Amino acid sequence: MALTARALNRSTLARQLLLAREPLDVGEAVRRVVALQAQQPGSPYVALWNRIEGFVPERLDEALERYELVRSTLMRITLHLVRAEDYPVFREAMEPTIRGSRLHDPRFKAAGFTAEDGDALLPGLLEFADRARSGAELRAALEEARGGPVEAVVWRMIRQYAPLWHAPTGPPWSFGTAQSFVTAATRPALRDPEASAAGLAVLIRRYLEGFGPASVADMATFTLAPRGKVREAVRLLGDGLERLTGPGGTELYDVPGAPRPDEDVPAPPRLMAMWDSVLLAYADRGRILPEEYRRQVIRVNGDTLPTLLVDGHVAGVWRPVDGGVEASAFRPLPAGTWEELAAEAEALGALLAARDPRVYARYDHWWAKGLPTAETRVLPAGG
Repeated sequence: MALTARALNRSTLARQLLLAREPLDVGEAVRRVVALQAQQPGSPYVALWNRIEGFVPERLDEALERYELVRSTLMRITLHLVRAEDYPVFREAMEPTIRGSRLHDPRFKAAGFTAEDGDALLPGLLEFADRARSGAELRAALEEARGGPVEAVVWRMIRQYAPLWHAPTGPPWSFGTAQSFVTAATRPALRDPEASAAGLAVLIRRYLEGFGPASVADMATFTLAPRGKVREAVRLLGDGLERLTGPGGTELYDVPGAPRPDEDVPAPPRLMAMWDSVLLAYADRGRILPEEYRRQVIRVNGDTLPTLLVDGHVAGVWRPVDGGVEASAFRPLPAGTWEELAAEAEALGALLAARDPRVYARYDHWWAKGLPTAETRVLPAGG
């Protein structure tokens, strides 16, 4: 079965809850979308607001306080929110990638540490973090165990490798500038190739449920796992996957029975969160992000700006400003689309007003550098 680019777009939107907001609790929504990119503390809230009918931000606060949803270093070696019950297998899937990039980073070795040093320090660190500890406390514990100073880069590499969850330190969001950590309630297996291979197979299937159909290159981009390991995971899944053909004859895989709506189904406009996963989950980002806009949206340091989604594709960027939401379109938009975006902005403003009306203000410098936009409007925001 051959799929068009538009059909793939609609499949992604359906599985990512972007064709219509659905009446789900936050845990089920996160399960459906697999994981939420979470290095910017407000973004998971904006992401779920886009996906859940009647989203109540306090429900996300509560799920994080109870560690039903957890924040940790996972796919692409970046911070994600996932369900606590998914964390161990996802972390096992990512073990070779995270270990190689953290404990074998040249900066780690340059600071006088080896991977074996990290392994030796890890048990004591995890025991000490049996309850929430500040970053300063954990670094001091490392220094005591090491018998000398631990450079900032070493502390950063070890904490990103260790199976630690971020403990909430908010407001205005659950995580603030101060960092606190606690050992994962169920520890994943580390340095276990069989557990990693089995975990990657689970993660790949979950990825296809939430983002498929997709190619091996897409799966490798989402995880940052080597393509060879991804192919082995696909082999392990065997007859549990369906093979399809995408644009240009690309071989795609999918989970049988997963939603694949008609390519002509309408897609409502959305004000997408910064670093929303749909922009980062594919080798071929054109499924959602047209190539001609990629450099405007994904900046040179990896910052991925909050976007306007129009007919299922990125059509511009937005940011909160005094008085509302500044929406900048990369191409002319119909009057009806602007009206729909204005309704979204009013609803988003009501969410942000009680938390942080200028949630992305620290990234305003990208706008100061100039963006090639066709039209910019300030859409009034509710409060």
